[in-house]
Amino acid sequence: MTILHYILIALEVILVFNLIIGVHELGHFLAARWRGLKVERFAIWFGKPIWKKKIGGIEYALGWIPAGGYVSLPQMATMEAIEGKSGEVEEKIVEPFAERVGGEKGQTAAALATLPPVTPLDKIIVAFAGPLFSFGLAILFAVVVWQVGKPSNEADNTTVLGWVDPTGPAARAGLLPGDKIIEVDGHPVFHFAPTSADSVKWRIVTSRGTNIPVKYVRDNQEAIAYVVPTNQPTKWYERKSLRQIYVSYAEKSVIGGLASNSPAAAAGLKPGDEILAIDGRKIYSPIAVLAAEDATTNKPNVPVTFTIKRGSEQFEKVILAMKPLQPTNATPLFGIAAWQGDTNISLIHPGPIEQVKASAAQIFNTFGALFARGGEIGVQQLGGAVMIIRVYSNLFQDDDGWRRVLWFSVILNVNLAMLNLLPLPVLDGGHITLSLIEWIRRRPVSARLLGYIQNGFAALLIGFMIYIAFFDTGDWVRSARSSHEVPVVFAPQK
Repeated sequence: MTILHYILIALEVILVFNLIIGVHELGHFLAARWRGLKVERFAIWFGKPIWKKKIGGIEYALGWIPAGGYVSLPQMATMEAIEGKSGEVEEKIVEPFAERVGGEKGQTAAALATLPPVTPLDKIIVAFAGPLFSFGLAILFAVVVWQVGKPSNEADNTTVLGWVDPTGPAARAGLLPGDKIIEVDGHPVFHFAPTSADSVKWRIVTSRGTNIPVKYVRDNQEAIAYVVPTNQPTKWYERKSLRQIYVSYAEKSVIGGLASNSPAAAAGLKPGDEILAIDGRKIYSPIAVLAAEDATTNKPNVPVTFTIKRGSEQFEKVILAMKPLQPTNATPLFGIAAWQGDTNISLIHPGPIEQVKASAAQIFNTFGALFARGGEIGVQQLGGAVMIIRVYSNLFQDDDGWRRVLWFSVILNVNLAMLNLLPLPVLDGGHITLSLIEWIRRRPVSARLLGYIQNGFAALLIGFMIYIAFFDTGDWVRSARSSHEVPVVFAPQK
């Protein structure tokens, strides 16, 4: 069943990914037919086709590289390089239309002479149709999200600190678990994770000063801590780390599972029990329990008093961590095998325009951080096709994942549309720019010069895609390895 489960997830990811690319390219295709342009091929993905079929004089194809798509239009501006021969001529001349790169194959000058001329307006309409269809699909997804709702829980909206590393920058600045963060670097914050610019983590990684002013509330009193962020060391094959202050958000410490024969099981703890305090000190995150286990490596292993909430009942249990039989290198553990996620999930219904605006703001904020002077965010932190596939596969595994997939698809389609409107020769925006230049000059740009420009940018873009895919793949592999934990096995209690 596990293998079948992952196969179904993979098929779902492929279906959604192809839908998004296909709709974008469909915009180009329909606009080209409307404006009377010759269409040679409609392709999803790149590389040598693993499937193709000719219908009505148009070849439909599926490539083997899942990174975009293209509509082959010989009357549009040409670019040699990416996709191989068109089947009608010996040259391979490609014009990109896609999320990262696409293609439109061309013909020799003699072959092009037999085709009717195309006006700059026709080219602009065809180029703009792809992003327009992506925006349209984003709005369609947004309307569906508006109706079915988007899952939201306390962790999505809290700025209360659940864990502060005692040896980290935040602790040295005086922050404590339970503090509610209201401003970071002079910016109000309302979330913890960086899905938007008003989150704690986003404001930390985009800060530029030596000290980050963090305004917080403790015991109904406002105060400011000046935190000196740090960066974790990374290896050459890893992305450079961004600023961190070693904090995490608040969440309930509810037991999800217990290891057999473990000290926690022997003490009578059960799944569903919530740990409120350790040795009389209130905790705000399961990380506090893990830290209590880790502390046994630096000091004598002594019994710990847990304050437990079970339904309406509250009681204490004294537990001594024990070294398990497996893993053999493990420190003494309490035997809590899993934590229960936040079950207080509600459905919110943001309006379509609100969703599209938030998605657009996200990409503007990303580019702002990317080009900010003195900032640490660089192109290495961007994600590509591998990252998108990873996100979709993770979302599909969630119990309410299909709703989250719809919401993420809004973000992705807005990003796809806006990125393609950038005025780079290998993107739709570059095609529009070249057409405007042709309109103003009243003659097209030199085919030789255009070929050099297009091929040069195509090579850069392909190199960039490979560069980002290298880091995306590495992150995915390392994450999969770290999540593959050895089961904890305790000796039977006497």
